[in-house]
Order: sequence, then structure tokens, then C-alpha cells
Amino acid sequence: MPKRVRGLDKFERRITRLRTQAVRDISQALFRAGQNIEVTAEFLITQGSVSGAGHVPSAPGQPPNRAIGVLDGNIETIQARPYTVLVSSNAPYAAALEFGTSRMAARPYMAPAVAMKREEAGDFVRQVVRRAQNGR
Repeated sequence: MPKRVRGLDKFERRITRLRTQAVRDISQALFRAGQNIEVTAEFLITQGSVSGAGHVPSAPGQPPNRAIGVLDGNIETIQARPYTVLVSSNAPYAAALEFGTSRMAARPYMAPAVAMKREEAGDFVRQVVRRAQNGR
């Protein structure tokens, strides 16, 4: 007859609580990283731009210059599910600027923002995972 392990229920509850907290913490770290990408993309669009009569369109390959604020004003970060964060611009022409069209060269703003913040995002998640591994 197998021996009954004392405290197993308590141990299983603690493991479940730690796992739940780790999922929450990692998701929060990813959301924070997404927000940093969002802010960086907005900065790339607005940096040095002039609205109104003095507006100058950006050069191909450079982030778009802010004209009326629709592109940068529609960038958002959402937590789609645990471990999944989406950063996007819902402006009608967001994809055309990011990827270009048959009539216009790309003016990427999101990909450069991701590249600039990739290492920092990894650092956020690594810190949380280390804390979870140490039981904090």
C-alpha cells in the first residue's frame, strides 16, 4: 500500500498559487514592454515633425512625420490573453505607412520601435521569471 504524503495538498495549493502569480507577473511584464514599444513608436512619429502649413512628409524608409495626430493617436497596447500582448495602430493608413504600397515606399515606425525595445522587453520578462523561480 502506497504511503500517504503529508502536506501534499498544502504543497499543491502553494504551487498553483505561485504558477498563477507567475502568469500574472509575466503578462504584466509583457504589457509593460508593449507600452514601451507604443511610446517609442509614437515618439518616432512625432519627433521633429511639424503640423499644419510647415508639414514636410517623411522620406522613404524613415518614420512618418506627424501631420494631424491620427496615426500616433491610434497606437494602442492590449493584453490579448496571458503571454500575448498586441501593439498596433488602428489608423486607416497605418499598414500602408509601415509596409508601403505599390505607389509609396514604406515609412516604418512600429518595426523600428520593436527593434529598439526588444532587449528591454526581454529584461523585464527575465526579471519576473527569476523572481518566480526564487519563490518571490
